[in-house]
Amino acid sequence: MTIGTIKEILEAEVVCGEESLDNEVFSACGSDMMSDVLAYVKNQAVLLTGLVNSQVVRTAEMMDMVCIVFVRSKKPTPEMIELAKDSSLVILTTPMRMYEACGKLYENGLRGESRHV
Repeated sequence: MTIGTIKEILEAEVVCGEESLDNEVFSACGSDMMSDVLAYVKNQAVLLTGLVNSQVVRTAEMMDMVCIVFVRSKKPTPEMIELAKDSSLVILTTPMRMYEACGKLYENGLRGESRHV
């Protein structure tokens, strides 16, 4: 799924990274606890969160993520936007609550981490 498709599904606004909307993503994670993100996320992932602080961007960067979606119309600070730009991260914001946003992405084919047996 492309980041642009995620933007459409979530009726999201692009905060930064519009030039990367054609990038593909293969998994997603929804969490407000960055410790869970560190334990769970694989590369090429989207993070959905309502937590607004610089640690979110630093965690996404460290985990090789490509997109952060802030739910509940949360807005990143200017410092967060600069960090995201420096890391080539796309930031989106949606009015949807996390449960609804994650459900819509799942329903449209974006799953969580692949599990191989």
